[in-house]
Amino acid sequence: MAKPSNPVHKKKPAAGKPAAPLQAAAAFDRILPEIEALSPERLISIKIDIPRAVSQVLGVLPGLLALRPAIAEQLQQHDIALLDRLETYAFAAWYAHLLWLSSGGAENALRPLLTEAAALRENLLGDAEALARRGLLDAETVAEIRAGHGHIDTANDLVALSALLGGSWSDIAGKTAATEAEVKRAGELGPQLLATLGVREHGKGPGPTEAADKRARAFALLVHAYDQTRRAVAYLRWNEGDADAIAPSLYKGRGGRGASPSDTATEPEDVAAPGGAAAPAAPEVVPEGAPLGG
Repeated sequence: MAKPSNPVHKKKPAAGKPAAPLQAAAAFDRILPEIEALSPERLISIKIDIPRAVSQVLGVLPGLLALRPAIAEQLQQHDIALLDRLETYAFAAWYAHLLWLSSGGAENALRPLLTEAAALRENLLGDAEALARRGLLDAETVAEIRAGHGHIDTANDLVALSALLGGSWSDIAGKTAATEAEVKRAGELGPQLLATLGVREHGKGPGPTEAADKRARAFALLVHAYDQTRRAVAYLRWNEGDADAIAPSLYKGRGGRGASPSDTATEPEDVAAPGGAAAPAAPEVVPEGAPLGG
């Protein structure tokens, strides 16, 4: 199998910022017909943190787009539109998650959220900058986070910091004053703050049942598009053995995706699909020479 002509970055992909609510809302509106038309059988249980998953997808997206010409040329049966819409799916899943958060009455706690968020952002940024100076984190990514201003940027910065620090925790544990609890809290607080800001700006969104359904559907579309793209990358980069570095699994370290409905009962905040539909099996690696369908 010929190697793709596009260069692939070897450094570990950095986390990306999810999006401002208006940008994410526009993405959500663009694929709303697809969300509403999704078959219930395609819904999967949400067993991972959506903000971190979205941040991961956006972080690796430049590397995936660098492979687009090779995917289109060598895998003509692959649905390249899934890669083309991957950013839109990510932003839409992000916005659906914010709608779901706002449906739970997030409008009651804006001031304390802002106070906590500002302090946590500054602490984690200071830790991230120290780690970047030692070459343990990507300095450009940390600098981009530092450049943020305003409440919306603060919220998105927390998500990006949680993904950046959390994704590198095995490398930085014991080398930073940041704690795992702080990193996890940043991933929770950022979306909560954005949802609260959205409620203040636009009024309360859909009710909990409708919001949960839209969240489940948007999440399923994102996971499907990303998984199919990972299959294409696995085919193209089979000989190089770096597919997992270019497009790491969203479920890495999460104990798999085939949880039964009863497994989600103890984590109601993570239950995705009405009816508890089981997750599909992880995408299989296609052996060299085999055709790849969309």
